[in-house]
Amino acid sequence: MSDFTVLDLLDLDLKEHNHLSLSCIGGRAGLSRKITTSKISRPGLPLSGFFDEFSNNSIQVFGRGEQVYISKLEREKNLSSLEKLFSYDIPCCVFCDDGTPSDSLLALAEQSGTAVLSTPLISSDFSRRLYQTLDEVFAPTQTIHGVLVEVYGIGVLITGESGVGKSETALELIERGHRLISDDTVRLRNISDNYLIGMGENPLLAHHMEIRGLGIINLANLFGVGAIRDRKQVQLSVHLEEWEADKNYDRVGESSLNDTYLGISIPMVVIPVKPGRNIPVIIETAARNERLKKLGYYSAKEFDQSVLKWLESESARKMYYINEETL
Repeated sequence: MSDFTVLDLLDLDLKEHNHLSLSCIGGRAGLSRKITTSKISRPGLPLSGFFDEFSNNSIQVFGRGEQVYISKLEREKNLSSLEKLFSYDIPCCVFCDDGTPSDSLLALAEQSGTAVLSTPLISSDFSRRLYQTLDEVFAPTQTIHGVLVEVYGIGVLITGESGVGKSETALELIERGHRLISDDTVRLRNISDNYLIGMGENPLLAHHMEIRGLGIINLANLFGVGAIRDRKQVQLSVHLEEWEADKNYDRVGESSLNDTYLGISIPMVVIPVKPGRNIPVIIETAARNERLKKLGYYSAKEFDQSVLKWLESESARKMYYINEETL
């Protein structure tokens, strides 16, 4: 994300266990200062006067130890390291555990135009939440045309040509008790090159759905808040396409298809659409099957092994009878 500022950090609408509980207690002129990295810094060494490799472009997090050390420096009237710290264009300072900076530190912050923030969280909890938040803010993003639903706990991304029935399929899944994340457009985020998070391109419109013949419907109003969620990890890609009679579709499940977004590969299934096929039930089955795979159970491989065992046993019986007849 470009031009992400300290004020943007304060305005983030984070829920429950992700909430940073930040408030500005000084240096309000620095709220417009940009945050350019997801890294954070604990400035213990700089406070002691060691500024080699100082991460001055990172948010500076002051825990209990740093706060006690600052008090010691102030009692000794040795503020040179503090003055040098604020001579850098650091994005902001955060005092954890409801720490209260001294008047001299606030004066340095005001003079340098650096925002000073406070949070009731202890430094370990705050650092974990902040790193996770910034990692998502600065994650590579991609917007695609599709529908994202949660089916049996699996984030299913439904793609296909316009008019193939993506929204209608998602609507049937919601009626069957599953949840919608976004219809029509889905924003994907690459989190730490490890997994994909999907959400609506516009949070205000994500839970609205366009159904041909009905128009725009609000899923939360129709089915309740239990039918929607804000975001979900994308774990399965389902591509809907018109049935082609001369195309050879996978009937056993041995072939392993993958879809790649932002450099991350996720399992994919291709479902041909034609009248009479119950696509929502097929997607439910695909989601259940994906959960089984994550538990180490592969239906296609199990089927192959069963067939091989059966063939081996038949061959063994035939060889036994042949040998009996020749005696």
